[in-house]
Amino acid sequence: MKNIYLLLGSLLLITACDNDLDQIPPNIASTDSLTDFDGVLNAAYFYQLGSVTPMAVMGDFRADNALMDEEPFPAFDRFNSDLTDMEDQFFGPFYTALYKSILSANTIIENSSDATDVGEAKFLRALSYFKLVQVFGDVVINLSAEPSITDTSILVRQPVADVYNNVIIPDLTDAVAALDTEIVNGKASRYAAQGLLGKVYVTRGDFGSAEPHLAAVVNGAAAAGISLQANFADIFGELNDLNPEIIFATQVSSSVVDEYEFSEFWSWSGGLDTKSLLPLDASLIAAFDASEAGGDTDLRRAVTIDETTMSSPKFPQTGGPEHDWIELRLADVILLYAETLNENGSSATEALGVLDGIRTRAGLPALNPATINTQALVRQAIQDERRLELAFEGQRWFDLVRTGTADAELGETIDPNYLVAPIPISEVLASDGVITQNPGY
Repeated sequence: MKNIYLLLGSLLLITACDNDLDQIPPNIASTDSLTDFDGVLNAAYFYQLGSVTPMAVMGDFRADNALMDEEPFPAFDRFNSDLTDMEDQFFGPFYTALYKSILSANTIIENSSDATDVGEAKFLRALSYFKLVQVFGDVVINLSAEPSITDTSILVRQPVADVYNNVIIPDLTDAVAALDTEIVNGKASRYAAQGLLGKVYVTRGDFGSAEPHLAAVVNGAAAAGISLQANFADIFGELNDLNPEIIFATQVSSSVVDEYEFSEFWSWSGGLDTKSLLPLDASLIAAFDASEAGGDTDLRRAVTIDETTMSSPKFPQTGGPEHDWIELRLADVILLYAETLNENGSSATEALGVLDGIRTRAGLPALNPATINTQALVRQAIQDERRLELAFEGQRWFDLVRTGTADAELGETIDPNYLVAPIPISEVLASDGVITQNPGY
């Protein structure tokens, strides 16, 4: 069993009320009488498992890296109200799991006197809310371990900006201050919090605030034992869990049964689910073709796509139930850092130079600032690099949305309503309509 799930036992927060937001966890001991919060903190980590596959599917199958075969699942490639059919398998478990993680984190934050535990809990609460706003937009904010079960006003969804400004950014700022740079047993660290904070600012378009945080991770990585793997393939697969490139991952173990009861991310990308036996999108093949147009071989290609099976071998099926899900790795942070440099007015030489390590590992020459010599060209080059580097890691759709390039890249005009997913109808009904549905659904 992975280390962070030890001691879950009887302290695992079991939630059973009608609504996932207004419940008091029925622990064996009440929260104000607990003195050892290890089990509750591990529960906050554990509940992230339920978010993994929905994020993976949304990130690649909603975009142009992968596609579904069997109805109604091709709704992920249609930008209309059909996506509501995906509640039971994707958005419902995702929503429930993250609010349970938040509830567990709230218990730590309110009651623990251990600064490191509180820092980890704030990181996990911020990560949960970041995922929620990326997928749903406005969401309910709950910062209490024991929210009122009679005050329905707490169920009113709050604007995205308020979730970022009042929860995600303050929580990550506190986590940066509380945590050490050393990664212990795969748990949250200072650089996990700082890297995620930089990513949050990039998502918000605040590149000035993002740059120092991303620079701190890039420049401090080596001293913390964080480095790019020499071989791209060595990032992925059961035997490579918690390798030096991984800044934070949700740990997965076949011996720990989580709430997600359907095919997991490695099955979807590998074409093992009958709903998507040929998941590889021709658009991603074309992107690798373009990468190799100069006659070089992109070493990421064979790791990422298999044109014979039209699937992705990135997370090998052998040992599938043991693969950790990578939430943040150094290459992601490096790419974000290059993006911030470009958006903040640095030269093409400086911004593109940040990518040299990633390009060299891929067997490709450095990008040439003599020809990629405008901010727009550098921006496109970085986004192209992100797609190839991070394909099938749940990033592509969210990159398209945050950069405003979904229409151009997907070749269609998308109603802005469908840039977010439908709120689970079960939550709308359980709240008697206090939790509202997203427009268009």
